[in-house]
Amino acid sequence: MPRRAARAYGAPDAGVDVRFLTTAGRRVRVRVAGDPDKQPVVLLHGITRSLEDWDPLFERLAGEFRLIAPDLAGYGWSAPHPAGAGLAALAEGVGQTLDALGETRSVHVVGNSLGGAVTLTLATQRPQQVATTTLVDAAGFGHEVTPLLRTLGVPGLGRRLATHTNRASAVLQERLIFADPALATRARVNHALAIGRTTDAGLTAWRTARELGSPRVGVRPEWRASLLDAVGAAPRPTLAVWGDRDRVLPAKHLENLRRALPHAETHLLPGIGHMPQLESPDEFAALLADFLRRHPA
Repeated sequence: MPRRAARAYGAPDAGVDVRFLTTAGRRVRVRVAGDPDKQPVVLLHGITRSLEDWDPLFERLAGEFRLIAPDLAGYGWSAPHPAGAGLAALAEGVGQTLDALGETRSVHVVGNSLGGAVTLTLATQRPQQVATTTLVDAAGFGHEVTPLLRTLGVPGLGRRLATHTNRASAVLQERLIFADPALATRARVNHALAIGRTTDAGLTAWRTARELGSPRVGVRPEWRASLLDAVGAAPRPTLAVWGDRDRVLPAKHLENLRRALPHAETHLLPGIGHMPQLESPDEFAALLADFLRRHPA
C-alpha cells in the first residue's frame, strides 16, 4: 500500500472543530470531527506531543467515525491536572473531557507512545466505557527508552532540558521520532517551539518522565507490571501497531506485548519509526478502520 506523509501542522481542514472546554475547573483543548451519531474514537498523543499528531486520521476517517483528540492534561495547550502528571491523572483528564463533551457511549481508544499507557489506564478506570484499545508504539512493554527521555530524570539537568526549549533540541526530538528525517519539517519544529515557549508542557513532560522512569532503569517495571496485570484480567479487543525502526521505544517491545496481551492483533510496519500514524498514514488508517469495523462499540 502506498504511503503518503501527512500535511504540515497548522492548517486544519475547513469545518474542523478545535475548541477549548472547561472540565473539572480545568481548560482542555480538543479537536472533534465527524457525525456525532458515528462510533466515537478517542486519540491520545505521546509525551511532549499534542493533538496535531492525529491530523492524518482526521483526514482519512472522520467520514466514518466521530474522532476526538484532546491535548492530554498539561500537554499542548491543555491545563495540567491538579493530581499531577502520572498515568492516573492523565487518564482521568481524558475521562473528564469525554464527560464535558457529553460522550457517555462506549468508545474506541487509540494511544501512541505515552498515550498507549494512558489508553490502558483509562480502560482500568472506565472498564464499561472503553470498548477497544489500539496501542501504537506504546509505552509499558519494556524498560528500554531513548536516552533523551532517560535524561529527563537526571536531577537538575532533566528539568532544565525539559523547560528550556530551543530550535536545536526541537529539531533533534522531531528527527528522533521518524525513520525518514525529511518528515521533521520546519512546520513541525515550529509547532514544537510554540508549545515549548508559550506553555508549561515541558514541565509536565519532566514530571511524567520522573514518575514513569529513571536514568538508571529506563521505564520503571513496577507500574508496567501492575497496569498489565489489571488490563490482562479484563481483556478487550486490542490492536497493536509498531514501526520496526522506532528509536524511542524499540520494536522488540511488540514481542513483550504479544506475551502480555496474547489476544491482541499485532502489526510490525517495516521502515517506520515511532509514529506510524504520521509516517505511514494510509496504511495505519486502513489497519485501524478495519479493526474498528470488526469490533463495533
